[in-house]
Amino acid sequence: MKQKRLRIILPILAVLLAIYPFSFAIKAFVQKVSLFMHHKSVSAQLLNIGPDTNKAFLVASQSLVSAHVEGDALVAPTYGGGSILFTIDPALQMRVQEIMRSKDVPYGVFVAIEPKSGKILAMSGYSSVDSTWGNNPYFNLYPMASLFKIITAAAALELKKVEPETLFAYRGASYSENPKYWGVNPGQSTQSMPLSLALGKSINPVFGRLASDYVGVDTIMTYAQRFGFNQTLFPGTPVKPSRAAVPNDDSQLRLMGAGLGREVKISPLHAAVIMAAIANQGKMMTPLLAQEIRDKGGNVLYSTQSRSIRKLVVKETADQLTRMLLTTVTKGTSRKAFHDRRGRPLLASINVAAKTGSINGTDPSGHYSWFAAFAPVEDPQIAIVALIINQDKWKIKATYLGEQALEQFFAEKKTAGFATRGAANP
Repeated sequence: MKQKRLRIILPILAVLLAIYPFSFAIKAFVQKVSLFMHHKSVSAQLLNIGPDTNKAFLVASQSLVSAHVEGDALVAPTYGGGSILFTIDPALQMRVQEIMRSKDVPYGVFVAIEPKSGKILAMSGYSSVDSTWGNNPYFNLYPMASLFKIITAAAALELKKVEPETLFAYRGASYSENPKYWGVNPGQSTQSMPLSLALGKSINPVFGRLASDYVGVDTIMTYAQRFGFNQTLFPGTPVKPSRAAVPNDDSQLRLMGAGLGREVKISPLHAAVIMAAIANQGKMMTPLLAQEIRDKGGNVLYSTQSRSIRKLVVKETADQLTRMLLTTVTKGTSRKAFHDRRGRPLLASINVAAKTGSINGTDPSGHYSWFAAFAPVEDPQIAIVALIINQDKWKIKATYLGEQALEQFFAEKKTAGFATRGAANP
């Protein structure tokens, strides 16, 4: 019986050994063909790109993998001798990538946008677990977690039912995930906190009650739609449409308002566009990745043009949200990451508006930590979103990556002569 098996196995092993030296050549050939087809596809799209911002975004996103630094710019060749000049800040991009690699981040995504123009300053993904995961994770969907509290707050503020200073009563632990304990009834002992500080500290019962007792299902879904959910917000691009399911009952509404609705999913790029819009007095801009695209002869096929998508909130609401988001860094969930051991701010002259989020997820499996911010609040130059998905053990969370990115960005600005205004009271 063993001899019969050997007569079958040995010839197979002989064939495998014979072709082994050629396997690397075959793999290299397949990669070259794949790259050729990619460039050919990009080249075909370039022929009719014109002023189409979304088509330029698509072409640039497909070419980002082959981009390289030339001087202080990031560029990529196109098939046929053309080139793409990206809006990306190479120093910021490389710093973010270096941090994710050095900290062995299981899964990490980072996006940075210039609020007034929509230009993407950084867009990076990395995984120490899956080498293919970092190709385009900024376009995929993940549970939004407590970043959704921003939308709950926006809806309540625009209804004129609350203000940032409104003292809000609630029951239950700050990070309780069980809405049946959040209600406030006469005669019951409660805690209270200004809504502004509740956003900075990300108090679940406050925003659960805000959603159910003040906002309601119809209004919260209206604002989810306004913020870009359940629609194709960036047509013709690889960005997946963000999703927000309609709550079936009051319990689900409370969970949604608190950022615990697991069917509320968003891409890091969309989240960054939202933060940039709040920084831009409520005006959402189209994200831009290509600064310029030229053909072989140096002729300009596309030159970036900023374009507004819509108004998310009025200027007054954007200002109120900004004031509330300042508490995240000064007194809330990001205070430790933005201060040294003596309590001194790491970005001393720069006011940062921010929001964190935290939730467990399954695709990929792990603990999701979000950090979204913009700065300086007096004249926003950058809006960022970081997402890190950790497993059993980790070295950093998203807040650390976000703080390091802001340090890098403003160090560059300082070198270039950028002057920030004096610190303002939150």
